[in-house]
Amino acid sequence: MKRTEIAPGVHLSYDPAQKFNRCRISIHFAFPANRETATAHALLPLVMERGYADCPDMTQMTKKLARLYGADLTVDARPLGCNHNLCVSVTGIKDAFALEGERLTDEYTALVLGTAFHPSFVGGVFDPEAVGIEKQMLKKALEDEINEKRLYCQRQANREFFGDSPAGIRQEGYLEEADGLTPEALTAAYREMLETAQIELIVLGCDEEKTAAVQNALLTELAAVDRHPVPLAANMAMPHQEPVQKTECFDTVQAKLCMLFTLGEPMRPEQMAAVRLAMSLYGGSVTSRLFLNVRERDHLCYYCSSSFQSFTGSMAVNSGVEHADADRAEQAVLKELDDLRTGPITDEELEDCRRSLLSGMTGLEDTLGGIETWYYMEILRGGNVQTPDDARAALCRVTKDDVCAILRQLTLSVSYRLTREEEENVHG
Repeated sequence: MKRTEIAPGVHLSYDPAQKFNRCRISIHFAFPANRETATAHALLPLVMERGYADCPDMTQMTKKLARLYGADLTVDARPLGCNHNLCVSVTGIKDAFALEGERLTDEYTALVLGTAFHPSFVGGVFDPEAVGIEKQMLKKALEDEINEKRLYCQRQANREFFGDSPAGIRQEGYLEEADGLTPEALTAAYREMLETAQIELIVLGCDEEKTAAVQNALLTELAAVDRHPVPLAANMAMPHQEPVQKTECFDTVQAKLCMLFTLGEPMRPEQMAAVRLAMSLYGGSVTSRLFLNVRERDHLCYYCSSSFQSFTGSMAVNSGVEHADADRAEQAVLKELDDLRTGPITDEELEDCRRSLLSGMTGLEDTLGGIETWYYMEILRGGNVQTPDDARAALCRVTKDDVCAILRQLTLSVSYRLTREEEENVHG
């Protein structure tokens, strides 16, 4: 992957990816999270994906994508710690495979740039009808969150953990604000994004000539925008604190438990390999301590796993447990962490986890989406951008001491559980 700055706050990342018969063009807009516009930014991809000026409705869009041999257009958003991201992406077959010699890459370019820069406006703002429809979809998603108890528990734990910090701004938006969103407010948030975001153009599967054409087309669009890009917020970590325990009462079949831990300081990019192996050993694989001991041996959980968020230096342990076992499960999760950082780690389990990670990483470059995700995350973490081969080599160098150093740094901040009302007095 080659990366160059092509304008202030705008970069091109390019890989010819010759082994694929498809190509992919993506435009990432990344910007610091903003509480005032969070709900607008949650709604924005839903409205943008419906169509653009030259293809203003979903029926026309569906027909256009079908004509382009089943090309795929997506507009999605994701949280990145203290930053948010909106990505417009088109994937389709290369020109060489077009049956009638169509210049498909040109059409993909027009499609992705049209979606990003020329939305379907009515009277200078987003189409009120489209905004109204998608507002209802957003509201339903926010209302339904509570029905997905695993996800709900995770989000409630995150809200307690991050509080009013920038990382606590909800990517999914705020239900109480959805009705009040107007086409004018959505348009203002969209224009602010165009003007201030850090932009990453990622072109995969195209030769240099076609990539240059995509780059030039993007720069032409940007020339019409009054750009004043804003730097992204730095990666962060919540400070160490005394653990907080919270309980919500629901009459569910299973209790849900989410425990959040912090490094206490931002993760350094060079720690990533040790973090990956630490998570695999602790709760990120079928050979992990949480899986083998808490789930399989002690039968305290229906599921139990750990994951790490590099942008916020935080680890989450999520589990589903019997209501009566919630206390025991929580203590078992903490015990396994203590045992890992103070007790022996066998050569066998270390190498089992290392082999599993190395095996899983072999397929990172087997899809265009996988290549894009890998390199974009590397860019955002900061430091030197690692190839998957670099990451595998770094993983091979990780020692037991490196793993223990990461695990010793993690401390429990929040324990959040959903359980029946009769359990309320355990942790009120």
